[in-house]
Amino acid sequence: MELGTTDQEAAKHFYGSLFGWTFVDHPIGPGNFYTMFKLDGRDAAAAYTQQEREKGVPPHWNLYVAVEDADRSAARAVELGGTAPAGVFDVHTNGRMAVVIDPTGAAFCLWQPKQTQGMGVMGENDSYCWADLSTGDRAGAKQFYEGLFGWKIFPGKDKDESTYLHISAGDRPFAGILPDTHRDPNAPPHWMPYFMTADADAATAKAKELGANVLLPPMLVDKSLRIAVLADPQGAVFALFQS
Repeated sequence: MELGTTDQEAAKHFYGSLFGWTFVDHPIGPGNFYTMFKLDGRDAAAAYTQQEREKGVPPHWNLYVAVEDADRSAARAVELGGTAPAGVFDVHTNGRMAVVIDPTGAAFCLWQPKQTQGMGVMGENDSYCWADLSTGDRAGAKQFYEGLFGWKIFPGKDKDESTYLHISAGDRPFAGILPDTHRDPNAPPHWMPYFMTADADAATAKAKELGANVLLPPMLVDKSLRIAVLADPQGAVFALFQS
């Protein structure tokens, strides 16, 4: 997970205070640096300051998907109706990547790891654990992602295609697609990350104290899962997940 923000120092303070993340800054140019967030010494996320080329794009979280060959995957994404507006490029010696816009308009990144493998912690408290795709064309998204990554996308037991769709890689569920009844029709298609927390209510209250905007107060989505949706002080949207 990677945060594109208008205020990198403020983001470091917010997420460090909320999740207990520490950070390491890597210089990437005059007066510019790339931040790796750490949880107990393990890579938990990253952040950068948005540049002029992203003018007009609001602060946001980028979802990266690991692939064996970024060039081949980007070409396949285009065959399936997506676009790769910046092409495929090397990130120093860390890896090779592409930004892809799926046919429904949601953006994500491909990552072919070299020196940098990716996140070192997932599914623990204060770390990334899930992602939801919000799109007005669920059928188109299903066809695209199944064709690109071989993911399995299916409704829950005894449910139909109009309900929440689960996404799994092999037998491992890791994401989903929101039903139309649970998405804001005025929001552009996007992927939203979830971060696990021991107490969604307490974390939401703390985030609000730190300047976050509460878009969806903590609520139960079934008997055991509690979620909240927030926008950080710069406007990047993310969710909390308590199981």
